Amino acid sequence: MLSNRWSGVLRGLVIVAVLGVWLAIGALGGQAQGKLSTVQTNDSAAFLPSSAESTQAAEKAQAFVSDESLPALVVAVPTAGGAITPEQLQLLQDVAADLPGLPLPGAGPEDPQTVGDALTGDPVVVPSQDGEAAMIVASLDASQVSDLMADDERVNNVVIAEVRAELETALADSGLQAWVTGPAGFVADLVNAFGGIDTVLLLVALGAVLIILAIVYRSPVLPFIVILTAVFALCLAGLVVYLLADAGTLTLNGQAQGILSILVVGAAVDYSLLVVARYREELRVVRDPYTAVRKALRASIEPIAASAGTVIAGLLCLLLSDLGSNRSLGPVGAIGIAAAFLAALTFLPALLVLGGKRSRGIFWPQKPAYDPAAAEEGTAPAGVGAAPSTPAGEGARDVALAASHDVEVHVAGHGIWSRVASFVGRRDRAVWIVTALVLAGCAAFVPTFQAEGTSDSDVFLTQVDSVDGEQALEEHFGGVGVQPAIVIAPQEDLDAVLQAATATDGVASAAAVTEAGTGGAPGAPAQGPPLVVDGDVRVDVVTEDPSDTNAATATVAALRDAVHEVSPDALVGGASAERLDTQIAGDHDLRVIVPVVLVVILLILMLLLRSILAPVLLMAANVLSFGAALGVAALVFNHVLDFPGADPTVPLYAFCFLVALGVDYSIFLMTRVREESGIIGTRRGTLRALAVTGSVITSAGVVLAATFAALGVIPLLFLAQLAFIVAFGVLVDTLIVRSLLVPALVHDVGRVVWWPGSLRRAAP
Repeated sequence: MLSNRWSGVLRGLVIVAVLGVWLAIGALGGQAQGKLSTVQTNDSAAFLPSSAESTQAAEKAQAFVSDESLPALVVAVPTAGGAITPEQLQLLQDVAADLPGLPLPGAGPEDPQTVGDALTGDPVVVPSQDGEAAMIVASLDASQVSDLMADDERVNNVVIAEVRAELETALADSGLQAWVTGPAGFVADLVNAFGGIDTVLLLVALGAVLIILAIVYRSPVLPFIVILTAVFALCLAGLVVYLLADAGTLTLNGQAQGILSILVVGAAVDYSLLVVARYREELRVVRDPYTAVRKALRASIEPIAASAGTVIAGLLCLLLSDLGSNRSLGPVGAIGIAAAFLAALTFLPALLVLGGKRSRGIFWPQKPAYDPAAAEEGTAPAGVGAAPSTPAGEGARDVALAASHDVEVHVAGHGIWSRVASFVGRRDRAVWIVTALVLAGCAAFVPTFQAEGTSDSDVFLTQVDSVDGEQALEEHFGGVGVQPAIVIAPQEDLDAVLQAATATDGVASAAAVTEAGTGGAPGAPAQGPPLVVDGDVRVDVVTEDPSDTNAATATVAALRDAVHEVSPDALVGGASAERLDTQIAGDHDLRVIVPVVLVVILLILMLLLRSILAPVLLMAANVLSFGAALGVAALVFNHVLDFPGADPTVPLYAFCFLVALGVDYSIFLMTRVREESGIIGTRRGTLRALAVTGSVITSAGVVLAATFAALGVIPLLFLAQLAFIVAFGVLVDTLIVRSLLVPALVHDVGRVVWWPGSLRRAAP
């Protein structure tokens, strides 16, 4: 009696300690989660490797300029069309003169106090040649734009916001419409788009998950326990990522932060679903909730650990990437999955038994009742538990086996999944052949997926100031908004480089930077002798197309070939060259990372299932599933949504997520298949496992698909495309691959699927 009392006290202390630790994590992590945006880096040039030609050119180009700047261009046109009047032009000159004096809100003592403090010179007004527009040119000090002010806002964002607010007020009754564009405007709009990650994205994801859980559990309490687990897991992940990013150990961008939130919520809820399902099953065969949760953890830890390990290993393969943004996502995502794993196996169990003997009440109104008959048979086999919606008294052991050639199985109390299992058992070969052919047919469209990159204006899915301004800039000012390509070449090769550059198709002009400081403005001749730094000269090359377009990138690729032919030591950089190097790095990553991910996950599956053939079949099925998802995405993007293309990293991210996450559902199924096969044989065990795990795994897949679909609320092309591919692919993995293809294939192959290992048969 005394021993039992002390045992109860000890259990209570452990629960209090676990919850206390997690509450501390929640307090610290909640603050860190809100500050993640302050440690973001969204400059694509910062993600290129030091070996990239554009990176090397940028380093040498710094010696040719005294102050680096980030242009902000204000384009104004009459709202009624036609020419700008002298009065309107004078108003714009007055506005330009007033801009430097605008105060910057939120500035601390060490921050720029006014817009002028963040500029490299006074803004100037330039009328267009057609007389129908005017432009205010302001250059921000590039060394300050990314600095955080006292209110944790970046200097560039505050300056652009103040300029836009001033324009709205000053031009209210002027008959002019103005936009702030240029590199500074684009950066501000991109940061604003990512600003929804902290709030909107998380709320949408959690709301979608809450609705799904309410349908699955039909309980007013349990969904909130699972959601709370996901929130605390996100706090832990946010705390670790913030500390590492703040210390400079890893680089975090807006995309990685959004994906982190989705990964943590999706994985934590998935793992929680499996633990709760097993806990509910154990409550039928034991009276004590503490014993039930302990047995549930013992049965769930192997498939959940295998799942988490597979995803973590797949994500860490991104460390092989040439791009810093991809390398960053690897550890960021791995930290998120690890946090979800820890929360589901520590915080959630503590919540499940917090009510002591009354802990069954969390399932109200469908509380699982203790069943003495089931208890006499012993606990259920290890593996993924029964569906959360299984009524009390209808367990996984209520099995009716029909001894026929197809070895049908019907599991009472599992509704549609009993019928699916019986159907698969009767027509296994036809099922897997038909599903494989359908998936292969969808995968046939993969070559039409356009992943050559997009222009900066195509990044946004909603109307933004910088994109509208760029269109007006291009219409009235031609190539003024083009950022020149930069060629750094030995002094003795200057004439040959100039000749090769001007002869390249798509090049508008080329000129050397001189000692007077002039460069390659369109049609501007060089003034004075070229500026020579350490034996090198700089040539600014202006392309006919805007530097953020695929056409300009193609021109720079041709420019590199032409320049290298006459000057092998020359370096070609600039904005278009950075886009080109990003595409080259993306192609490298696909060739290197994809096979490594496949090998790593295959080895994990071999260790888990102690087989070679079964993992090979699972990987083949999931790769086919990924191909089908990408093929369908190509059709939707090209012919339904009319997207302009995709970033080269979209297929890479989609592959890592779908293959690593998609194989999870096959892991959950096959671990149960192996357990059941040791009792009733491989064919019967496959169908029984499919029936008893069908509901919970499907629920987990739908939850993960819904969380990834939430990425679509961020109005950026990359995240919308990734949201569709992963959400659709997860549903394919859950509803087709795990439900039909894999069980039908395993049922058809039979006991040989465990080759070269052997499966020990136990007495039923």
